[in-house]
Amino acid sequence: MAANVAKRVLVVAGVGNGSGTGAATARLFAKNGYSVALIARGADSLTKISDEINSAGGQATPFPLKSYSHEDIAATWAAIKQHFPKPEYEIRAAVWNAGQGVWKPFLEITPEEVQLSLDTGVAAAFAFARQSILSFKENEIDSTNGKRGALIFTGATASVRGNVVTSAFSAAKHGARALSQSLAKEFGKDSIHVSHAIIDGGILTDRSKERRDPSWINNDNLRLRPESIAESYLYLVNQDNSSWTWELDLRPAHEKW
Repeated sequence: MAANVAKRVLVVAGVGNGSGTGAATARLFAKNGYSVALIARGADSLTKISDEINSAGGQATPFPLKSYSHEDIAATWAAIKQHFPKPEYEIRAAVWNAGQGVWKPFLEITPEEVQLSLDTGVAAAFAFARQSILSFKENEIDSTNGKRGALIFTGATASVRGNVVTSAFSAAKHGARALSQSLAKEFGKDSIHVSHAIIDGGILTDRSKERRDPSWINNDNLRLRPESIAESYLYLVNQDNSSWTWELDLRPAHEKW
């Protein structure tokens, strides 16, 4: 009964300045009745996004952290569960959208950059996934979709294909993809749905608008809208247990394969 009456909670890690995938996902899920816990290292941006969602009639709470270390992620999840206590609330969805971009030729990459990329892209993903799955295991199975919870990893072209300046970034993204696949196989039997989304193309964000020309910015065929990615994430969370997707490949219509 608790699963039918409890308020659903989405936890999103990695929301940037509010113009990308993480924030778009938070806004969409809030519109669909979820309470949203926002995680990022930028407290000011988190507050701005949560205020925006709350002003629009949703429910969002910022949870800034100092780093994506195992300890800080665990402490943040403890704070989230205290703020959204059972049985009134249940964490039913989580999105790992954080990453550390390193775009350099191999011989120019420093050991510190390698470590930071792996710490953020792999070790932190492990810590976030652990907290997500432990939370989902506390839930009863939802009769509408047959799952206790859904965990989504945001991937990239670099998750499946390296390139000349992506050795560090791609190594981390490959690791997170392998993690997601392993978790999908291990915890599917526990009615926990784990999926990975390859974002194969440029995303329309404030940062990309500064680097791109108007022909790219104004053409939906050439880039991905964060809101469209968010719609795909909501689709994954709502899939019923007779047909679960592990990996979803998203690209704009005119992306070069």
